[in-house]
Amino acid sequence: MMIAELIDGDDFRARLVALGIRIPEGACPETCARMALRKHAEVGVLGLQELVRELMQHTDMMLPSVRQAIERYLLPGLR
Repeated sequence: MMIAELIDGDDFRARLVALGIRIPEGACPETCARMALRKHAEVGVLGLQELVRELMQHTDMMLPSVRQAIERYLLPGLR
C-alpha cells in the first residue's frame, strides 16, 4: 500500500518560506496565500508562479484549505 503525503498548511507555508516569503509560524493557508501575493505584488517572488503551478497539479493530495487559499488568492493574483 502506498502512502501519499498530503500537502497541508505547514507544508504550504514551508514552501513559501523557502522562496523567501516571511510568514509567521502557525499561519493558516489563507494567511500564507495572502502574504505571498502581497510580497509578489510589492517586489516579485521568483519561483512563486512555478510553485503554484506545481501544487495545482497535485490537488488530489492537497488539503481543501490549501487548495481553496491558492484558488482564491494566488491563481487570480498571478495571472
